[in-house]
Amino acid sequence: MIVKNEKDLEALKEIGRICALARDAMAKETKPGITTLELDLIAKRIFEEHGAESAPMGEYAFPGYTCISVNDVVAHGIPSEYVLKEGDKVNIDVSASKNGYFADTGLTINIPPVTDKNRKLLETAKNAMYKSIEKAMPGTMSNNLGRAVYNEAQNHGFNVIRNLTGHGVGKTLHDNPENIFNYNERRGASLIREGHVLAIETFITEKDDYVEEYPDGWTLKTPNGNYVYQFEHTVVVTKNGPMILTNGEEQDFFDPFS
Repeated sequence: MIVKNEKDLEALKEIGRICALARDAMAKETKPGITTLELDLIAKRIFEEHGAESAPMGEYAFPGYTCISVNDVVAHGIPSEYVLKEGDKVNIDVSASKNGYFADTGLTINIPPVTDKNRKLLETAKNAMYKSIEKAMPGTMSNNLGRAVYNEAQNHGFNVIRNLTGHGVGKTLHDNPENIFNYNERRGASLIREGHVLAIETFITEKDDYVEEYPDGWTLKTPNGNYVYQFEHTVVVTKNGPMILTNGEEQDFFDPFS
C-alpha cells in the first residue's frame, strides 16, 4: 500500500498502536505458568476494546487471534493449553485490522534461564530488524533491506530463513511488495517508494535456512528443530526516514526479562 493522504496515515497509526498494545500486554504476561491460549485471549480483549479484528482469524480463519510459536515452532503457532515453562523461547506475532487498515508486529522472548547462544540470537534478530528498517528509504530496492538482515546474521555467525519474509501491508495483511526477503534476493526485487507501508520482519536461525509446514496445515518448523528468532515492525517509508507505527507506549519492544 502507498499512503496517499492524512486519513490513510492516521488510520494506519491507530491500528499500529492497537497491535503494539496487544503485543506488549502479551509480552508482560509471558512467564512460566501461563498457557499460550491465555496469552491469545489478552489480544482478543484488546482488539474488542479498540474495535479491531484479528487479521489471521479474519483473513485466513486461523485458529487463534494471534500466532504464538514456542521453542522449535518457527511461525504460525496455534494458541493452546501448553503451559509456558522456564527456558522456553516464545514468539508473539500480532496482526489486526480496523476500518480496512492492517498492521503487523512481532517479537521473541527468552524465558530465563537463557543460554548465551539464545540471548545472542535474540539480540541479533532484533538488531537486524532495525538495520533493515534504516534502509527503508524512497528510491531503494527491497533487496537492500534483506541484505542488511543477512549481513547482521552472518556477522554474528548465524543464518536467515529464506522462505519466510517481510511484506507490504496496509489495505490488506499481505500487500505489495509481496516479499521482503531476509537476504539479498535481486530477482523480483521491488522499488521502495515514498508512502510505502512495510512489515519489516527478521527470521534469524543458528543453522537451517528454510521451514516446513506440518500436518496441521499451519505450524512451521525447521527440518532439524533449530530455533528461529523473529522481530517485526510496521513502517511507513517517508522522505525524512522510516516511520515505525508499532513502537508502542515505550517506543520499543517490551522485554519482561531485561
